[in-house]
Amino acid sequence: MKPLVKQDETEASGSVVETINAEGSAGFVLACEHASRAIPPEYGDLGLGEEALSSHIAWDPGARAVAVELARLLDAPLVAQRVSRLVYDCNRPMEAPDAMPVRSELYMVPGNMGLTEEERAARVAQFYRPFEKALAASLDSRTTARRLPMLVTIHSFTPVYNGVHRDVEIGVLHDRDSRLADALLASLMTGAGFEVRRNEPYGPEHGVMHTLVTHALPRGLHNVMIEVRNDLIADEVQQARLARLLAEHLTLAKASVERSLGV
Repeated sequence: MKPLVKQDETEASGSVVETINAEGSAGFVLACEHASRAIPPEYGDLGLGEEALSSHIAWDPGARAVAVELARLLDAPLVAQRVSRLVYDCNRPMEAPDAMPVRSELYMVPGNMGLTEEERAARVAQFYRPFEKALAASLDSRTTARRLPMLVTIHSFTPVYNGVHRDVEIGVLHDRDSRLADALLASLMTGAGFEVRRNEPYGPEHGVMHTLVTHALPRGLHNVMIEVRNDLIADEVQQARLARLLAEHLTLAKASVERSLGV
């Protein structure tokens, strides 16, 4: 089972955001805010070593591969960031300290220390605005009087954080609109075969709902954020398996929500 686009096939464009399967006709739009660990040359290595830059602090390992395959299975567009979350975290508002973190878990990030307002604004313009614009365009192009797309964001998380092991395997996250999350949880909990929990390992109190709050809630779109523990999507076989699972249960959840609306 081959993905639509491999990571190295997008590197030549120089763009900070990519839209994959842009003409996808499904009722979903996918987003992957932490798809890449790439750092533009002008930022060097942000003062970090290879161990840190390969770890979950720089990106969500496996998330892009799952999202790309999910886009193929659902025939949905996928908007993915192509720059490390350490340069700018596209799932954070510009005023949030962790939009350009000076510390991430165990690591200090020297290249983010002492940024001026002008430097922060430059990163917002260079990295966040293109992602915001691409996702908004994908959503708006699929919004009609009779049909609203559903926004699904794809993430992964580390099995051990600050020395604490996490038992949850798939997290289904939501802010104040839980309709799609409720349906997805009901579906996953009946036959997924994984430890699935609501708003774990993160929830609204952790400031991780920015994309949903910014893009879905104002448009009245059903939405959900999916977190997969990254040891479960460490290779292509696992990634394909999780993508198939999520495609199946998202399709069932979408049908359930539409039935409740009489669509």
